[in-house]
Amino acid sequence: MSTFTYYLAIIVMFAVAVVLVRGLINMARGGSGNASNKMMQMRVLLQFVAIVLIVATIWLTGAGR
Repeated sequence: MSTFTYYLAIIVMFAVAVVLVRGLINMARGGSGNASNKMMQMRVLLQFVAIVLIVATIWLTGAGR
């Protein structure tokens, strides 16, 4: 199970980076402010999920002891 959460955390961290870059590109091009705001909200949500998965992985492997 810890291996699953480890790989899932990596996937979510990659998704955070993708959403961040897309949001920054949209802002740099002068795109819709609403779209940039939604992307940044999605980034915050994905960061929360990534942190939860990282903590779960550490807890499942017992590395925090």
